[in-house]
Amino acid sequence: MARIIESGGRRLIKMSTDDILSVIQDYQRLVPRFSTAEDARDYLSDTVIYIPEDPI
Repeated sequence: MARIIESGGRRLIKMSTDDILSVIQDYQRLVPRFSTAEDARDYLSDTVIYIPEDPI
């Protein structure tokens, strides 16, 4: 699970390997129908992908 780390006024998201692979899988599931990066970017700009937070 992702962890949000507060550091000097900034918030960082520390992601596990499973989090990263999950985001990649979501991307691959959503994007294969597009032929250009711009088409994929336009589609993903309206898509929300959630990463669960691990409580500290």
